[in-house]
Amino acid sequence: MPIAQVVLFGFAITNEIKDAYIGIYAPQADYQTQNITNKLLSSGYFLLDEKLTSENQIEPLFKKGKAKMVIYFEPNFSNQLNHNKQASVKLIADATDPNTASLLIGYATSIIKNYQMETNGISSLPYSINTSYRMKYNTEMKSVYMFVPGIITILLMLVSAMMTSIAITREKEMGTMEIMLVSPMEPRTIIIAKVIPYLLISLINAVTILLLGYLIFDVPFVGSLGLLLAETVLFSFTSLALGILISTVTNSMQNAMMISLLGLMMPTILLSGFIFPIENMPLPLQIVSNIIPAKWFIIIIKGVMLKGSNLAMLWKETAVLFAMTLFFIGVSIKKFNIRLDS
Repeated sequence: MPIAQVVLFGFAITNEIKDAYIGIYAPQADYQTQNITNKLLSSGYFLLDEKLTSENQIEPLFKKGKAKMVIYFEPNFSNQLNHNKQASVKLIADATDPNTASLLIGYATSIIKNYQMETNGISSLPYSINTSYRMKYNTEMKSVYMFVPGIITILLMLVSAMMTSIAITREKEMGTMEIMLVSPMEPRTIIIAKVIPYLLISLINAVTILLLGYLIFDVPFVGSLGLLLAETVLFSFTSLALGILISTVTNSMQNAMMISLLGLMMPTILLSGFIFPIENMPLPLQIVSNIIPAKWFIIIIKGVMLKGSNLAMLWKETAVLFAMTLFFIGVSIKKFNIRLDS
C-alpha cells in the first residue's frame, strides 16, 4: 500500500497540463491561423479534438466533455494581420474545472505571444495579436462548481460500496448470513433487502447536496433533473454492485473496510478527475482511470448540471456504467454460488 500511495500521489498530483483536447475555429483558414495552430499542437500541451466549421458547433463540442478549450480566430485573420498589423484571437475555455481552464488559457496566451514575437523578428512592421478569453459554465471561476459534483460522487461511492460490503461481510462474520441462506428466502431477496436502504440513503444524500449547492453556493442546474436522478440511481447501483462484489471476496469486516477505503476510495479520489485532471497523468494511469466508475459519473453530473447535456451526449458514459454494473453483479453471483456450493 505505501508503494501504491507513492506512485498514485507522485504521478496524479501535479499542476502541469499535458495533451488537453481543444477545438479550432477559423472562419477563413489561412497560413497564419495554420501556423498558430501548429505552434499550439506542437507544444505538448494541446491535442486537436476537432476543427469547427461553424460557431454553432462550439457549444455541442463542450457538451461532449472531451474538448477543454476552443481557439476562435476572428474572420479574415491573416488579412487583418497583414493590412492592419493587428488581429484578435478569442480563447473559450470549459471552466467546470476552473484550475485547468486557467492553466490552459495561460499556456495558449503564452504560445500565441511567442509566435507574435517570432513573427515580428522577421517583419518590417510589428504585428499585434490580441488575445481575449471567456470562461464558459463558470464565469466567476468558483471552485465549488467542481467540488459539489465530486462530493456527490464520493459520498455515493462511500455509502453504497463501503457500507454495503461491510454490512454483508458482518452478516457472514457473525454467522447470520448462513442462517438466512437456509431460510425460505432466495439469496437474491436477501441481497436486495440489504442494499435497498443504502440506495435510499444515497439518493437522499445526493438530493441534499444538490439543494445545498444550489441554495447556498449558487451552483447552477441547467440540465434535466429527471436525467440526473436516473443517472444517480444507475451510479448507485454500480457502487452497490461493487460493494456486493467486495463482500463476496472478503470474510471479515476489517478486510472489507481496508479494500473499500484504501483500495477503492483513494483511487476514486485521485483517478476520477474530481480534483486532479486525468490529462495530467501518465498514460498508464489514464488507462487505469477508465475502470474507475466515479470518473464516468463525474463527467455525467458535470455535463447535466453545468452544461445542460442530454442523454444523446452522455450515452457513452451511461453505457460504461451500465456495463460495469452488469459485470460486477455477474461476478458477484458467480462467486456467491461457488460459496454456497462449497
